[in-house]
Amino acid sequence: MPEFQYCKSTYSDPEAECVEIATNIPTTIAIRDSKNPTGPSLHVRPATWTAFRTALLTKRLTTGTAH
Repeated sequence: MPEFQYCKSTYSDPEAECVEIATNIPTTIAIRDSKNPTGPSLHVRPATWTAFRTALLTKRLTTGTAH
């Protein structure tokens, strides 16, 4: 399997927490903690990543307790 090529968001603060994503493998999106690049990573399907991003961008995700 090819190696993931991670990128950090342009919104990232170099001193704060951030996640990195890799999209170079067509069947998998990899997500990891930028402070721990050798630690575990989360792998999701591209459709799942797209749904997550869409939910964030359209403010369909909420915080707090369930209603």
